[in-house]
Amino acid sequence: MDDKTEELRDIFVSVTDEETVTESQEAERGSLAGGDSDADERLATVVAAMRDRYEFRTALEDDELVAVVRGFYEGTDDAGIAADLGVDVATVRTARFDLHLVCDADVEVDGIDPETVREAATTIADADEIVDLDAVDPDALADAVDAPRDAVARLRDALVARDRAHRATDRYTDQFESILADADLATRLTASVKDDGLQDATEGSEAEDQVSF
Repeated sequence: MDDKTEELRDIFVSVTDEETVTESQEAERGSLAGGDSDADERLATVVAAMRDRYEFRTALEDDELVAVVRGFYEGTDDAGIAADLGVDVATVRTARFDLHLVCDADVEVDGIDPETVREAATTIADADEIVDLDAVDPDALADAVDAPRDAVARLRDALVARDRAHRATDRYTDQFESILADADLATRLTASVKDDGLQDATEGSEAEDQVSF
């Protein structure tokens, strides 16, 4: 392990509180030289894998979906992401759900209890266990829980996305988070190295100024 790798490991430990970084974890992380473009390429690879497995419901290209991923993890709301991409908010929300990106606010819609929606779906399907919400008509759900159709449909879509993420053992969102964490650590390390270099140069200059002839 060289000095730069050791320094990155130390930063990783301090940020994540993990005691060790395994060789496989190190191998999975991109090089520091890759920067944001490297991270975007890795994010695009995950997006492409999801597109192969699931049916995406928007016309957004993979690079636009990468922007959705970045915006989501940066804390940008759907309206902000939509403005950046030049699309409507509903498109961004649908794209997020396609990418398994669900936040707590998505399942807190107009005070509707998610479990009540699940139970209603089971009753509608006349099933003995909770069914796939995606197969249940939102109009029927809205009638069953006595709530606005649009709100119930939005909640149903969020729950479907969360269920799919769980069935995939959250591996896609885990990969998104890992890639972005790596990129953040690389950025911090690069900034630290630059700061150290500037400090060394400044100290060297000060030392030269103090030399008298």
